[in-house]
Amino acid sequence: MNSVQIRSAERALSAGTWLIVGGAMLYSILTVTPLMAAHTPDKWDWTAPILPLVVDAAVVIVVRLDAVLARLGGHGGRWPIVLRWMTGCMTLALNVADSALRNDLVGVAVHAVAPLLLIVTAETGLAYRRAITAALAAQEVQRKAEQAERDRELRERRDTEARRVREEREHAESLAREQREHEARLAREQAERDEATRRAERAEEQERERAEQVAREHREREREQQQRERERLEREAAQRSKADRLEREAAARREEAERSERAARERAALLAGGPVNEKLPEARARQIVAAAVAEGMSVRAAVDLCGWSVGWVSTRYQELRDTTPESARALEGAAS
Repeated sequence: MNSVQIRSAERALSAGTWLIVGGAMLYSILTVTPLMAAHTPDKWDWTAPILPLVVDAAVVIVVRLDAVLARLGGHGGRWPIVLRWMTGCMTLALNVADSALRNDLVGVAVHAVAPLLLIVTAETGLAYRRAITAALAAQEVQRKAEQAERDRELRERRDTEARRVREEREHAESLAREQREHEARLAREQAERDEATRRAERAEEQERERAEQVAREHREREREQQQRERERLEREAAQRSKADRLEREAAARREEAERSERAARERAALLAGGPVNEKLPEARARQIVAAAVAEGMSVRAAVDLCGWSVGWVSTRYQELRDTTPESARALEGAAS
C-alpha cells in the first residue's frame, strides 16, 4: 500500500469517527435532556441540555487530541486514558440511567448502543491512527533509505563520471602537451630554416644592393655627363637663339625704317602736288587726307590738296583720328 492509499484510509477513518461522534452526541443530548429535566427544579429546566453537552464536548476533545497525538506518533500518558474512559462511562451511564431506573432492560440495551459504539470507536480509531502513523513512518524511513540509496548511487555515478572526466582531461592534457611540444619543436626547426633563409636573402639583398649601387653610380655619372652635354647644347642653342633674335630684331627695325621711309616718300609724293581746282577721285582724295593727317597738316591744307569740301575732309579726319592713334596725334599737332 502506498502513501496515497494510506492517507485515503486515514481520511475515511477520520470522517467515520467524526460521524459516529456527532451522531452519538446528538443522540446523547436527546436522551439525557429529559432525564436531567425530570431531576431538575422546574425553573431550571432550561439547564437540562448543559450536562450532556459538556460530557460530549469532553469526548470531542479526547477524540481530537488523540488523533493529533497519534498522527504525530506521541503519547499523552495516563490522564488522556482516564479522561477518555471517564467520559465514555459518564455518557453510557447518562444514556441508560432513565431505562435502568424504570427496570427497562431493553431500553438499557438500546440506549447503551451509542455510548458503547463511541467508546469502542475512540479506542479503535486511536489504534488505527497509531498503526497508520507507524506505517507512514515506516514508509518514510523506507523512502529515506531508498532516497539515500539513490543518492549514494548517484554520488557513485557522479564520482565515476568525475573520475572518467578527470582521466579523459588528463589524457587530453597529455596529448595536448605532447602536441604542443611537437609543435614547438616544429616551430623551432621552422624558425631555424626561416633564419637561414633570411640570412641567405639578406646576403643576396646586400649583393643586389651593391650591384644596384654600382649601377646607380654609373647611371648617375652618365646622367651628369648627359646633363652637362645638355646644358652645353642649351647654352649654344640659347646663344644661337639670342643671335637669331637680335638678327630678327635688327631686320625688323631695318624693315620698319624702310617701311617708314617708304611711307614718308609716298606721303611726300601725295602732298607734293599742290592745291587743285577740282575734286580728285575719292580714292586719291582719301590717300591725300590720310597723308595729311599723318604729316599733321590742317584740314584746310588737306581741302586744298584734294579739292573736296571742308565737311567731307573733317569727317575723314575724325574717322582717322578714331581709328589710328598716330593720326589722332597728328591731328592734335595740326590743331595746335
